[in-house]
Amino acid sequence: MKPRIALTVGDPAGIGPEIAGKAAQDPRVLQVCEPRIYAPPQGSEYTPGVLSADAGRAAYDIICRAVRDAQSGVVDAIVTAPVNKLAFARAGLPWKGHTDLLAHLTGGPPVAMMFWSEKLIVVLATVHIALADVPRALTRHLVDEVIGLTAASLPDFGFAAPRIAVAGLNPHAGEEGLMGQEDEQVLRPAIEAARKRGIGIDGPFPADTVFVRAVRGEFDAVIAGYHDQGLIPIKLLAFGSAVNVTIGLPIIRTSVDHGTAFDIAGQGIADPSSMVSATLLAARLAAVP
Repeated sequence: MKPRIALTVGDPAGIGPEIAGKAAQDPRVLQVCEPRIYAPPQGSEYTPGVLSADAGRAAYDIICRAVRDAQSGVVDAIVTAPVNKLAFARAGLPWKGHTDLLAHLTGGPPVAMMFWSEKLIVVLATVHIALADVPRALTRHLVDEVIGLTAASLPDFGFAAPRIAVAGLNPHAGEEGLMGQEDEQVLRPAIEAARKRGIGIDGPFPADTVFVRAVRGEFDAVIAGYHDQGLIPIKLLAFGSAVNVTIGLPIIRTSVDHGTAFDIAGQGIADPSSMVSATLLAARLAAVP
């Protein structure tokens, strides 16, 4: 029996409805799963490319419905098209996007954002916060948590004994404290503690070389300290085929690696490649015992 996969359209004023519809009809998708589109009620209208509170609320309602169905077994996984953070804010919603909303809807488990591709896997320690706030947010507790989530999740992706690298926060991984204290005072102790728990992990390594080492096969995944540190290499290598996975949830959720693309919404030219990749990965994860 093929897994049943919910494809949510995200912000209905963006490209989500288009890429979800295209992905649901893709022969590769139909071969491995039964896609089910989750969209606003019939008759609802949203102007393509126009930011609105109504569209933000509609996206939220769709996600809630898909999560309920995943929790009750109606579907086996959720694949989400992009939402717009500003539309969420205008709708009075406190969440910045899918990741924190999904954690809330499933009881608040610790979660992390993973970006998967055939060439590179990256997990983000911090996500949608200002760069100036990253050093304060990157606590020992948080790093311990993200390391644990990464190690526990990677076997589902085919890595029975995963090799994990941690990217240094500062240039040259701090140069032994010469260029910042976070690498020595936060990252290194967390890595050493994880090793004592039997996790295959090393670092912190200079961020300007660790992703190259991972692509060459030395590591199975890299934990990045902040949003752009991890997303620049993954998008450079695999834009359009990388998949956003929320690890730590009690349900399977994958997503695209791009935004709502209001500039091309409604024109019929949106590329569904990332939505297709996300659906194929969700079907694969749903089949893991």
